Amino acid sequence: MKRTISILLILFAVAVTSFAAKSSYKITFIAENSKDSVLYMGFYLAQYKYICDTAFNNGKGKFVFEGDQELDPGLYYITNNKDRFAEFIVYNEKQRFTISTDNDNWKLGMTAKGSRENEIFFNFNRANEVFYQEFDIAKKTMDSVEFNTVFLPSQRLRLDSIRLSFIAQYPDCMLSRMMLSTKDVDVPKLHADGTKMTDRERFEWLQIHFFDNMPLDDNFILRTPKTVFYDRVMEYLDRLLNRMPPEVICPLLDSLIDRAEPAPRVYRWLILNLTQHYLQSHVMVYDEVYVHLVQRYFSTGKVQGLEPSTIDEQIERANKWERLLVGRVSPELILFDTVHRAYSLHHMPGRYTLLLFWSPTCGHCRDVIPAVYKVYEKYADSLDVSAFAILTEPDDQTIEKWKKFLSDHQMTDPRWVHLNGSEANVDWREVYDVTTTPQIYLIDNSDHKFVAKKLSADILETIFQALMK
Repeated sequence: MKRTISILLILFAVAVTSFAAKSSYKITFIAENSKDSVLYMGFYLAQYKYICDTAFNNGKGKFVFEGDQELDPGLYYITNNKDRFAEFIVYNEKQRFTISTDNDNWKLGMTAKGSRENEIFFNFNRANEVFYQEFDIAKKTMDSVEFNTVFLPSQRLRLDSIRLSFIAQYPDCMLSRMMLSTKDVDVPKLHADGTKMTDRERFEWLQIHFFDNMPLDDNFILRTPKTVFYDRVMEYLDRLLNRMPPEVICPLLDSLIDRAEPAPRVYRWLILNLTQHYLQSHVMVYDEVYVHLVQRYFSTGKVQGLEPSTIDEQIERANKWERLLVGRVSPELILFDTVHRAYSLHHMPGRYTLLLFWSPTCGHCRDVIPAVYKVYEKYADSLDVSAFAILTEPDDQTIEKWKKFLSDHQMTDPRWVHLNGSEANVDWREVYDVTTTPQIYLIDNSDHKFVAKKLSADILETIFQALMK
């Protein structure tokens, strides 16, 4: 699974340039008396930074970055990969301009010719440098209480005021749009009719309007530092959607993604990364979110720039997972135990059945399975539970380790059935998508439906305690 995730993200980083226009770029950087022989140009992409070009010193501190494809809009940087670093903007203007700087202080010495966006950007940086100087002085001279409770809040208010004034003055420049993206939306306290909103209503309003200040329909937002775009997306997932049921999450994610459709790069990034986020989730019911995203965007051809085999892999997995969602009927399995007696998953005794896929050669299994067995023993009588435990590596050598493991851990309860995975009525690896171990499900024997999945010992005990009530 991790390999699939990495491949998808690498493919995205490569494919993200496929939308580039045919126009070329030429960015001249002048740092008088620079001793650097080579400089690098890079860009931000969500949580990452990438180098995209190099330029060599002409002997007089002049470096020319140029290419035959136009750069994607966003915040870029120039660095010597040592002690020099300066940012600049590429946005809605000809990509043929000159940046000059005093080599002793790149940030404060930057000027631009042929780029209004960068003139505004550099002027803003110089105007706000006083705040950072005051910050450094205060941190050295004030005690921590005064610094944190008095100085920092007042400085934030001053800086916010200046930023809002700047945004009002230059509403269409990229810097304004980028700064506005990090501003929290103002959650109303009253309904339109004047009645007070409950805390729950305000939270639900925020779930819908969290990205109102962010131009998701503009591709530049993807090529910004992680605090601008990526961290906001992660905050949304971790704070506002965490512990929400799939029926709440899915329409909110659809709304978020669909808002970005006019910006192909942002649109694709959101589809890929939200899909991977829920693919990796350990929350059992979030498999449903993953399935929903794949079926809505991958199966309908809305994801561009990926290899067909990569898309097919996601669709195939989602189709398997759809059959294994909590609340679905478990596929029937018939296997044999250690003395070749046949057992049917759909004819196990008791009220509930634990279905386990594991092997003693799996390091994680060696920790998890004994812990799960102890929880099982604790509740097996009161909840009437049996277990259908399948050995996933049934070769001769592993079988001996398996039998020894069962003996060493005294896993002798007759209702916990130990099954050899070498013979079965179906290809259980395919049907249950067993690519990693352990995998543990809880099934209701009355209708054979999945009650829970992705179980650990702690989660299983929590579920058993709830069932006891």
